[in-house]
Amino acid sequence: MAIDLDAYFDKISKLRMVHRVLILVVTVVVLLGTFFAFIYTPKTKEIATVESELDKLKKQIDHAKKKEKDLEKLEAELAELQDQLIVALRLLPTTSEIPSLLKSITRLGNDSHLEFLLFSPEREVPKEELYVEIPVSMEVMGGYHDVAMFFDKIGKMDRIVNIVDVSMKPAKPDTTTLRTKCRALTYRFKEKKKAKGVQEKKK
Repeated sequence: MAIDLDAYFDKISKLRMVHRVLILVVTVVVLLGTFFAFIYTPKTKEIATVESELDKLKKQIDHAKKKEKDLEKLEAELAELQDQLIVALRLLPTTSEIPSLLKSITRLGNDSHLEFLLFSPEREVPKEELYVEIPVSMEVMGGYHDVAMFFDKIGKMDRIVNIVDVSMKPAKPDTTTLRTKCRALTYRFKEKKKAKGVQEKKK
């Protein structure tokens, strides 16, 4: 059934001003209520949901950026540790290099005009997880300056060799020749034992 708007507005025009204002106010209130109920409120909730999701995404992005920075820092630290390991590998000999290292020590002693009375490698001592200590008992005969030169040359070697437990005494009364006892400590990396590649076949 069609609504005759002309007749409706004609009736309104005949009403008193107060009544017309009331009708206008009611109409505006109804329209606003409809707007808030069906448009504004749902959209507000939708906007709040979107803002909440956006906030979560921002936090996830910030967290990812932080992890990326941490990863870059860890990679830099790993690279630094690898460089230090390379340097350490140069300073600590392997098992196969120990004999030549000991020969180098005796050669340095001879070059320093010392006479070896004792040069005795001792049993290896495990230290922590990466390396073992190799002590060598030494006893040499020579002047004080010769011994000092010998120790200085050992300190300048590419490999780590420490001189400890040094004791000196005259070889004979009224002589400048000294009988020097000491221990040289060198180190090597622990080398993992190779696993058996192929097991024997059962007969």
